[in-house]
Amino acid sequence: MKNRISALLLGTALTLATGDLAFAQDKTVKIGALSDQSGLYADLAGPGSTLAAQMAVEDSGLTAKGWKIDIISGDHQNKPDVGAAITRQWLDVDKVDVIVDVPNSGVALAVNHVVKERNGVYINSGAATSDLTNAQCSPNTVHWTYDTYMLAHATGRALVKAGGDAWFFLTADYAFGAALERDTTAVVLANGGKVVGSARHPLNTSDFSSFLLMAQSSKAKIIGLANASGDTTNAVKQAAEFGILKGGQKLAALLLLLTDVKAIGLETAQGLNFTETFYWDLNDQTRGFSKRFAARMKNSAPPTMVQAGVYSGLTHYFKALEAMGGDPHDGAKVVAKMKEMPTDDSLLGKGPIRADGRKIHPAYLFEVKKPEESNGPWDYYKLVGTTPADEAFRPLSESACPLVRK
Repeated sequence: MKNRISALLLGTALTLATGDLAFAQDKTVKIGALSDQSGLYADLAGPGSTLAAQMAVEDSGLTAKGWKIDIISGDHQNKPDVGAAITRQWLDVDKVDVIVDVPNSGVALAVNHVVKERNGVYINSGAATSDLTNAQCSPNTVHWTYDTYMLAHATGRALVKAGGDAWFFLTADYAFGAALERDTTAVVLANGGKVVGSARHPLNTSDFSSFLLMAQSSKAKIIGLANASGDTTNAVKQAAEFGILKGGQKLAALLLLLTDVKAIGLETAQGLNFTETFYWDLNDQTRGFSKRFAARMKNSAPPTMVQAGVYSGLTHYFKALEAMGGDPHDGAKVVAKMKEMPTDDSLLGKGPIRADGRKIHPAYLFEVKKPEESNGPWDYYKLVGTTPADEAFRPLSESACPLVRK
């Protein structure tokens, strides 16, 4: 009887051990690239972000080591309910392990909630709201590329110190615009400036005339554009048509990307100051990657900051999975491993992932070149200054993230 019980216990132990080993060696990964595929943010993210994810898979070398990695893409249409529904479908039915990209802060916050519920992994490179690593932080989320706190402090502080101490905001009327105006207002006030007014405009509007007239009549020195992509390009173009810059006011494009400058044109965009964490022509490594990327894009465009962030974030994710030996399906466990390992990639560089999920790296203040300064297609930026990694993002001492308090 004793021998029979021992044999049963031994058999059970072997079964459990075999099951645990198989689970630990699970090397099947599915990536969901959730983006705006055809609307306002398609050029800065969209298909280019999916390509960046594919390149990260290829460059990881994991498939040659026996890993099976698939990528699917989805269009959230800049609607939080659509983004949340796709996320539920992917995590519950399609067994997606990690969701990347997700421009549009309203959608990003909705996805953040669902991913936490389902214990997935969420590496956001497209949305700006700093709430993702502040009050709404999650053990399943890493905010990778940039955020409103960084944009406000790098660009806003530089302009206030240069004499732009009276501001009027043109703000996109959703989560991103509200967060960017809030964070920039705090910077303006902290540096001795003032906010004389603001106007909220609908997302993806084509007519800024009434909003620009309000800004013009405010006599503010700086008109802060707390918007992005097509909204920013339309506002800048129409401001030029109204002669606002000739009247002595200055535009602050608080979020400006390479594709926006292309759409505006150097003649109109010249002199704009803005902050990014990546530029294709920053160094030899960014140039090398960008050349490979552009060769596979239909319009031969180099990557934007958002697309570079998708590649960078997944590169670190794959390193964490390899260090774990497999098991990509416990999202909180994978993110904890990502935080444990220092990041180091060719695009955004070295830097930790903090307890709040914020990935830390330098931020660069750029100025748009004059047409005569540009040496060819996509040669748009000149570097004005650098904010060190440890100063670019919200300090943990100011964080409302529960993970930090723990």
